[in-house]
Amino acid sequence: MASASRRPPVEAADPTRFFADRARVYPKAVHGPARTAKWAVLMACLALYYGLPWLRWDRGADHPSQALLLDIPHRRFYFFWIELWPQDIYYLTGALIVGAVGLFLVTSLFGRVWCGYTCPQTVWTDLFMWVERRFEGDRNERMRRDQGPLTFGKAWRKVAKHAVWLGVAFWTGGAWIMYYVDAPTLVRDFWTGTASFAVYGFIFLFTATTYVLAGWAREQVCTYMCPWPRFQASMLDEQSLIVTYQRWRGEPRGHGKRDAAGPKLGDCVDCKACIHACPTGIDIRDGVQLECINCGLCVDACNEIMEKVGHPKWLITWDTLARQSAKAAGRHDPLHFLRPRTFIYLSALLLAVTVMGVALVTRPLERISVQHDRAPLFAVVQDGSVRNGYTIKISNETLHATDFELRVSGLAQVGMILAESGATPAERIVLPVAADSIGTFRILVYGRPGALVDGSRRLDFSLRNPRTGEEAVYESVFMGPGGRPAN
Repeated sequence: MASASRRPPVEAADPTRFFADRARVYPKAVHGPARTAKWAVLMACLALYYGLPWLRWDRGADHPSQALLLDIPHRRFYFFWIELWPQDIYYLTGALIVGAVGLFLVTSLFGRVWCGYTCPQTVWTDLFMWVERRFEGDRNERMRRDQGPLTFGKAWRKVAKHAVWLGVAFWTGGAWIMYYVDAPTLVRDFWTGTASFAVYGFIFLFTATTYVLAGWAREQVCTYMCPWPRFQASMLDEQSLIVTYQRWRGEPRGHGKRDAAGPKLGDCVDCKACIHACPTGIDIRDGVQLECINCGLCVDACNEIMEKVGHPKWLITWDTLARQSAKAAGRHDPLHFLRPRTFIYLSALLLAVTVMGVALVTRPLERISVQHDRAPLFAVVQDGSVRNGYTIKISNETLHATDFELRVSGLAQVGMILAESGATPAERIVLPVAADSIGTFRILVYGRPGALVDGSRRLDFSLRNPRTGEEAVYESVFMGPGGRPAN
């Protein structure tokens, strides 16, 4: 791999060392289609990340107005018009499956395009490097300053750079907390000193991690900390569109002009511009490597050099290994986007999205759960009927207070009352539940069961929302003395 060429000389000079010192990477600024696309994606990602907490969504009085909010104290997740409760955690599993399969599909088609353009580590590292260039200059100027003595100019530039880095990291950490706490409220409480200790602690934590990972660790995160490079090999094949060096055209490489009378050389002038532009410091000419994030900045760097020396552009380009082998042999091979691997990923993705969509559309907004009393299991009253006690919980996930109708069926002469209400048993009672809340009720059911199998009989509780007409049924049991004759 190309990473071996970046190891410092001390690795070979001192075989007793287990770890090589980090060879610091100084990426050079380039211009071209890849860099333009990265800037566009970077600005879009940052706008979404910083802006989403400030979007409002009217859910009525006494409900959060933030469009995207994970309200942990109240155990709610709000996503525009969707509200999820803790029992909807399986939707998180579904979302993770959709994201994973989508990433598999994109990787099999276009390589590590996620890593090169939309990964948070890439986005914030790009932003931090942009700040660094504003204060310390491009690659050569930064290297010269770092290798030179400490001067006033060097000191103030570094202090200013790190101050801006900390500012960006602070706003990044604060924005992350805004997804858990109402954004305007958080800003007011933070600057007035009335925010909770947890808020200050987490903002400090995320500020520190952003500053360290994007400002200092940089390519080390992609190479050593992130597990995705280790997985990508199983997603790629010879038909994946990746950044590649056209060896058949560039080799043998050599400096200077091409002389017809001299040895035959390829288009590569061995200027190392591709290495200098790479954010992970690798040489793309060595082939597919773990460190490559498929960003394409080496393509822009090489195109600039090709224009200067009068050679055709796209010596480094986006292509598949199969097409490169065909071109080297003088053949033309078309792109094959739809192949067994991508078909499987696409089918799995469509299936997961469909299941998630149907589950969301058909998700009930009211639920009922019934728990039978454990002691006593039943009681025989003076008129000969049997009484059972139940605790009923009704989840009203709508934004409207509702008087739910509860019915019970499955027994002869069955009736129920709210415990300690003193009412006459009836087949139907009304249970009011506030909006977006859970109502808990103690219910007593009276009945005259026939012969009981093992001392129990099925009993159904039917819950109906009169406003929407939706119904939910919970199957429970009615307990009594075993072998009791019918009345």
